[in-house]
Amino acid sequence: MKKLIKGFSFVTAFTLFNIWTLLAYYSANLPDSYYIANGDKLSLNTVIEIEAQMQDKAVQSLKSETLPLSQTATLKLFGLIPVKDVEVLEVETPVLIPGGNPFGIKLLMEGVMVVGMGEVECSDGRICPATEAGIKQGDVIISVDGKKVNSNNDLQKIISESGGSPVNVQINRDGREITFELTPVFSEYNRTYQVGMWVRDSTAGIGTMTFYEPSSGAFGGLGHPICDIDTGSVIPISSGEIVDVKINNVKKGYEGVPGELQGSFISGDAIGILNKNNKYGVFGSLLIKPDTSKAIPMGLKQDVRVGEATILTTVDGTIPKEYSISIEKIDYRNNDTAKNMVIKITDKELLEKTGGIVQGMSGSPIIQDGKLVGAVTHVFVNDPSKGYGVFTENMYELGL
Repeated sequence: MKKLIKGFSFVTAFTLFNIWTLLAYYSANLPDSYYIANGDKLSLNTVIEIEAQMQDKAVQSLKSETLPLSQTATLKLFGLIPVKDVEVLEVETPVLIPGGNPFGIKLLMEGVMVVGMGEVECSDGRICPATEAGIKQGDVIISVDGKKVNSNNDLQKIISESGGSPVNVQINRDGREITFELTPVFSEYNRTYQVGMWVRDSTAGIGTMTFYEPSSGAFGGLGHPICDIDTGSVIPISSGEIVDVKINNVKKGYEGVPGELQGSFISGDAIGILNKNNKYGVFGSLLIKPDTSKAIPMGLKQDVRVGEATILTTVDGTIPKEYSISIEKIDYRNNDTAKNMVIKITDKELLEKTGGIVQGMSGSPIIQDGKLVGAVTHVFVNDPSKGYGVFTENMYELGL
């Protein structure tokens, strides 16, 4: 009898420990809020059954300009044991046209970004006035002495005309506006006033369209921000446009060596206007409307499951093709990143052409169960057949 009681106690303790572990895991790894389609119930794609028990309804537009009303749901393990309370908002989910087509990006920055520092040879020796003033690489210069700065030429003109008198430089540093007093010095080499810094005012590149929303004419692409190549900082947009691109060649990716789509602008004519560059991609409005017959529902994050899916991408010419992938891991947490899922290219044709995910494929839409659920964002350098994807829900919510 003692052995039986001891065995029963062990089994009970082991079971309780496993339940506690599951509760802790799901409490930490499930989001604190969800959208659900109008009329649907919240259903989670979890290995262990998690049931959502909701209270009063509150219907609101996903992009409403008023404060959304929410309802509370309790997530319960096996429908019995409470895991956590979450916020649930019932919305009209959008219908989107998947992209997959490449586009060229032309950006003018809002201000100029400091991308490097250097010393100026003057009568007092070699000094860097910008560093001495407190300016750092990655800072975005907005204005000098109250005059807006939108280009390298604007900045050079103001500095050269200063005559060596101190100027007030307003910069944006990580979202904070700061003003520094900067004193230019006369360069013995260039025979003009300088401050010892290099700046960039524009950039260009190639990406992939993720979706187009017919009702608003808006589009989203890339799935991750355009960052400055030298500083790694997200580039603030003053203005920008996208143009048609033709993919001419593919530099195949290998372990440790990322590949790349190589293309050329078909013409200089804009097909869209850019107005946002944020952590989930670039966004704007198209000037040419795509075929609306290809529209499909947007998948919400809880719709995404581990298993087979496809991507739309272009590796030759201008027309996207559909290729098979598998979604291997999903991170449902509100972790504020563009790495919500791990994907693996399984399509033999695409692996043969590209080796997997390559630069330029960022933004390629991920389709599962007839819904647009995400976009390709990053490649694993040590295994180009794998990479990350972002939820379409995140792109749509922050971009449009």
